Amino acid sequence: MLYFEDIMVGSSKTFGHYEVTRDEVMKFAEAYDPQPFHLDDEAAAQTHFGRLSASGWHTCAMTMRMMVEDMKIHQQAGLGSPGVDHLRWVKPVYPGDTLSCRSEILEKRRSKSRPEMGIFKSKSQTFNQDGEVVLEMVSNGLIRVRDHGDSED
Repeated sequence: MLYFEDIMVGSSKTFGHYEVTRDEVMKFAEAYDPQPFHLDDEAAAQTHFGRLSASGWHTCAMTMRMMVEDMKIHQQAGLGSPGVDHLRWVKPVYPGDTLSCRSEILEKRRSKSRPEMGIFKSKSQTFNQDGEVVLEMVSNGLIRVRDHGDSED
């Protein structure tokens, strides 16, 4: 199990493999982001996307899925997240793309009000099969402290 004490500022890892399908792009758009360029080939061709593209929110959801799958493998003592500081959709994601992620720990600190909890900030990037960044975000994570009697970082 990975705890606050195990997180090292500057450490990074790559993980994930997600194949984007046309069917999933359209189902997500129908349910959550029903804009024409996510649902209709002709409408999408008339935009800067040039063809049917995934919703940025769908890209976030696919990224989150890869992050959770990685957490399952590496057994993190996570406690959720208080939010995202930065989110940017850098390039469109298209049906047929294969996505992967990279995450880097930027900083960490112990919670002053909750000594059993640590807070860390990480930069995550999602890449397509060509190694191009399609999404980047800086988020905050909450994680259990192994020994909350110890005040060291």
